[in-house]
Amino acid sequence: MTQSKLPLSSEHIAIIVIAFLGIVVAPYLNTLPPTSWLYISDFTLNLWGKYLTLAILAISVDLLWGYTGLLSLGQSLFFILGGYAFGMYLMLQIGVLGQSKSELPDFMVFLGYTQLPWFWRASHSFWFSVLAALWVPALVALVFGYLAFRSRIKGVYFSILTQALTYAACLMFFRNDTAMGGNNGFTDFKLILGYDIRAPETQRALYIITATTLLLIYLGCRWLTSTKFGKVQQAIRDSENRVLFSGYSTVSYKLFIFVLSSMIAGIGGMLYVPQVGIINPSDMAPDKSLEAVVWVAVGGRGTLVGPIVGAVSVNALRSYSTTAFPEYWLFLQGLVFILVVLFLPKGLVGLWTSIVEYISKQEGGLRGVWASVMESLMKRKGATK
Repeated sequence: MTQSKLPLSSEHIAIIVIAFLGIVVAPYLNTLPPTSWLYISDFTLNLWGKYLTLAILAISVDLLWGYTGLLSLGQSLFFILGGYAFGMYLMLQIGVLGQSKSELPDFMVFLGYTQLPWFWRASHSFWFSVLAALWVPALVALVFGYLAFRSRIKGVYFSILTQALTYAACLMFFRNDTAMGGNNGFTDFKLILGYDIRAPETQRALYIITATTLLLIYLGCRWLTSTKFGKVQQAIRDSENRVLFSGYSTVSYKLFIFVLSSMIAGIGGMLYVPQVGIINPSDMAPDKSLEAVVWVAVGGRGTLVGPIVGAVSVNALRSYSTTAFPEYWLFLQGLVFILVVLFLPKGLVGLWTSIVEYISKQEGGLRGVWASVMESLMKRKGATK
């Protein structure tokens, strides 16, 4: 007796095709000779790797805002905490290759440090630093979230508190006495696991790891939101009081999602640092979290794929506009956000879904739509005669 196989949906096919193009085809094109018209430059591949790390951050925002109804303006804090946790490892890998020729990072030598601070010592380990990029943001989110949710803080008050937390952390990291690089942060990375971090092969490997990680996070979040837990999560978004009356502990659900989203953001920050080559406190400023909210709104919140589309498209537009007309970028970003809010409340993904649904409802599908358009044009042409 043969078992019937479930047919692949259009979403599954799109994921497979895009994943293949991003994880396999793009790195392969980077290995072609520069004279080939299919060649993707090292700069372009590195830039797209940066976009994908920001897409991971956008997914963490959507998991909170789109599926749980919690608008956090502090996701950039968790993103940068993950980046700093891994950046400490990268700074220690510089060693005597730095300007000061000392085992200590250059900024510590400049500030008069004679030995490594105690909280830096474990960062010699690669795997400790990888785990630190997860548990450091998670610990901060756990403490803050427990206090906030137990106090029944929600809505705009929760957004204001997360913004205040981010701003306070930003001011703290700007201080030189925190031994975290002050306003200059971490930069001038040399090695990662013994490999030259600036080499094209290393950057290509980091891109592949980033693209694969984004795919796994997307699939994991897609699975989570389709489970019973995800249904309760969305019910909290729609009406938390009804969920409470049904006997569910909404505090536990919100705290879990808040901690999980902080870890996802931390992973994005960890992958961001070695590809961009610098991290400083200005990256965790409150306006950075607002930008992530814009990406989610443009792509379409509550869809998971929308944040990826929004993060990549908005940042690609930013890269172009800051080169072509840099003084107008902020105005353009604001205009895009206003237009999306007014005319595309479901974002770009919602627009595409509406188009597909309209075509599917027409008799004959796409061919039927084309025939109806041509018929209306012929009627107008005949009326003008």
